[in-house]
Amino acid sequence: MADSKKKNYKDLSYSELVTKRNELKKSYMDLRFQAITGHVENPMQKRTIRREIARLNTLIHQQDLEKFRAAAAEAIAANN
Repeated sequence: MADSKKKNYKDLSYSELVTKRNELKKSYMDLRFQAITGHVENPMQKRTIRREIARLNTLIHQQDLEKFRAAAAEAIAANN
């Protein structure tokens, strides 16, 4: 039910994730300004965009950690 509506971001590259997050942040800001002016068609859309941004942030953070761990493993291997 709700799973069919979720977008699959796991297949995207790091730069695509960052680009998508920036697009969602911009659309979220637009929605906030529309809410201030009083014209919002779907007020629940703010929540869904916020949650998608959080999902993207999680995936970006996971990829950052993978890069960090790989670099740390290389450094440890070089010292031995």
